[in-house]
Amino acid sequence: MEQSSRKFVWVIIIGLILASLILSINYNKIKEITNRFILDNHVWAMASKDAVLETDDYFKQPDVSWEPYKVSRRVKAVFMTGHSLGYTERFNNVVKLTTETEINSWVIDVKDDYGTLTYTSEIPLVKESGADRTVKVRDFHSIMEILRENDIYPIARIVTFKDKQITAARPDLAIKTKTGQVWRDRKGDAWLNPYNRDSWEYVIDIAKEAATKGFKEIQFDYVRFPTDGDRSQIDYGSAAATETMYDAIAAFLAYAREELQEYGVYVSADIFGLVTTVSDDMALGQHLETLSTATDILSPMVYPSHYALGTYGVPKPDFDPYTIVYTSMSRARERIEAVETTLPKARLRPWLQDFTASYLGAGYYKVYGVEEVKAQIKATYDAGLDEWILWNAGNKYTWNALYN
Repeated sequence: MEQSSRKFVWVIIIGLILASLILSINYNKIKEITNRFILDNHVWAMASKDAVLETDDYFKQPDVSWEPYKVSRRVKAVFMTGHSLGYTERFNNVVKLTTETEINSWVIDVKDDYGTLTYTSEIPLVKESGADRTVKVRDFHSIMEILRENDIYPIARIVTFKDKQITAARPDLAIKTKTGQVWRDRKGDAWLNPYNRDSWEYVIDIAKEAATKGFKEIQFDYVRFPTDGDRSQIDYGSAAATETMYDAIAAFLAYAREELQEYGVYVSADIFGLVTTVSDDMALGQHLETLSTATDILSPMVYPSHYALGTYGVPKPDFDPYTIVYTSMSRARERIEAVETTLPKARLRPWLQDFTASYLGAGYYKVYGVEEVKAQIKATYDAGLDEWILWNAGNKYTWNALYN
């Protein structure tokens, strides 16, 4: 009995040893197959431990760059606020209408005109400034998943230098008066100083975080110097004596594109509509030729209602959307084509008007509907371009103009 028990124990031990060897061999085989699958599909979670994201560094990217995996699209977009994303009924309705029409992209507020973020951020300075204290969307991942499932190209709109949130927490980054106080525009808003390189980092950190959330493009709005308020009281600091405004804005965009390159996103910039036809930078830092090589896409805001009476020979620009858009965009295309450079040039993608500018007063505006929206889209195509974005601050679009 004792001998039989001893044999039984040895059988169990040998069995365990063999089982361990088999499991080890299978584990190595499984690991080899898994690693090969990962490498063959170019995902960033590669077998090399050097490529693994560290959980305590939310911006650390893997050794392999996302640059080759950029997703490009000939954009036909609408603008969406963070509140529209957070309002389930409106969000679902716009998703449905997007899938039924020629719209294929959304420009989504990530950092809005007030300097507040749409979602909860992990950026320390955002937390410090309270810019995400009141978020509009709690489960932003689910929103992005729905966009992905419906093949909606997401573009992150980031209001750049106009920001009363961060300037309150970090006044050292703000534009100052000659007496050293934080300068404010006509509405009482403060601005980051575009000459201050430290102010750039805050905005670009937000852009990087947006890229990690799945945005395919970063669109910088208010990427300029202020245009209203008592600008005679501004002191931009010593940098203003050696660098022009348009060089500073172009330098910011070039730097942003360089910093975002490994994230696999395109970089675009919104510019004033008149920038397409004036020769200077309009004292706001936006000069067409200079910007043409600093970014991937330029989006002139060619809303007919924003042009002065008589512009381009049109007595009341809001009444002739085709002429305003066609003239602006055809001249912009010609000017960029004429730039002599070995660098890649920005594509043009205009913002078009899908709102009624009743604030112009009776006799100076018209109600915008299907005809006016279609006229602007046709003008864009006739100018030799194939991308556009519709702006309506309340996200109420003329969908009947957008069916194929």
